[in-house]
Amino acid sequence: MTLAIKEVTSKRDIKEFVLLPFSLYKGNTYWVPPMIFDEEKALSPATNPAFEFSKAKFWIAYNNGKCVGRIGAIINPLANEKIGEKLGRITRTEFIDDANVVNALFAAAEEWLKSEGMIGVHGPLGFSNLDHQGLLIEGHDQLPSVASDYHLPYYGSHFERLGYTKEKDWVEFRITFPEALPEKSFAVAEMLMKRYGLKALNFTQKSELEKFKQPIFDLFNEAFTELFSTFKLSQNMIDYYVNKYFPMLNPRYVKVILDKEDKIAGFLVALPSLSKAMQKANGKLFPLGWWHIMQALKKPSEMDLMLTGVRPDFQKLGVAALLMNDLWKTANSDGVKFVETTGMLEDNHVAIQMWKSFEHIQHKRKRCYIKRF
Repeated sequence: MTLAIKEVTSKRDIKEFVLLPFSLYKGNTYWVPPMIFDEEKALSPATNPAFEFSKAKFWIAYNNGKCVGRIGAIINPLANEKIGEKLGRITRTEFIDDANVVNALFAAAEEWLKSEGMIGVHGPLGFSNLDHQGLLIEGHDQLPSVASDYHLPYYGSHFERLGYTKEKDWVEFRITFPEALPEKSFAVAEMLMKRYGLKALNFTQKSELEKFKQPIFDLFNEAFTELFSTFKLSQNMIDYYVNKYFPMLNPRYVKVILDKEDKIAGFLVALPSLSKAMQKANGKLFPLGWWHIMQALKKPSEMDLMLTGVRPDFQKLGVAALLMNDLWKTANSDGVKFVETTGMLEDNHVAIQMWKSFEHIQHKRKRCYIKRF
């Protein structure tokens, strides 16, 4: 085997880096392809505002001239300042089941991180917690949501072989909505709304969401920045994610709770499941990818719960339950029975408690590994 590691330096390299999973997962019924142009934008300083404060490098492995693996490394000073350690991040690791390939890829990433003064590395983690994060270690027979990731079962053994150990796990749930909610849940909801002067907002048009885009992300920063792998998003990053995800939203699946001063106390963003539509699109909007996605948005059969945020002063007051009740009402009227969550930290018991009122299973687990130099 003639093995070579090449740093990504050109648009052509970026394209090859992005396209590797399309060959690795070809024929896999569970992998959900990302949009190729979104992935290319994420790797370029010209289009990803995370490069305004972060450094990153990416590498491709070739075996006899064929692309057989890839890896990225990120240095995020904002995240490191929060944790008080100089830890690099590995990201977007994909590779064939070959120890030599994996060794060479990880060596390239680790050597660069060491040269930049990092004392260790953890991951897979992305530029932020709205980017790719976590390695799938349970649930290889499950279809992920578009906001999650799928990985081949042998990946974890290579991480562990190279001395990486568990740092944090995220768990994912599949929720089954009932035909009806207990009358008690509506009585409790009404009591909470009156006691705290809360107001529930529902939307039918995207134009109605415009004035809430910034407040939702302001609350996201407030509610999430103490969690693992997070940091306060800059305004440019907020704009980047709004432009990326807002066009896909179905406004009926966005729920907002206002306090008595008309400030956001909590929000929930769900989305009709796009996983099967994205498989049909196979990374491209044209010629028919856009049609598959629009059909999934208009005629949902399942739903993905993307983000839920509650203001810290309301986190123990039942606002999350109010949001879920409102989501159930919309889902029930649309005939949607199943909801997939994105990853939740296994020790985030407050968030996990949201499902206690519904039939649910924990069916997927993703892991962040760590290795100190």
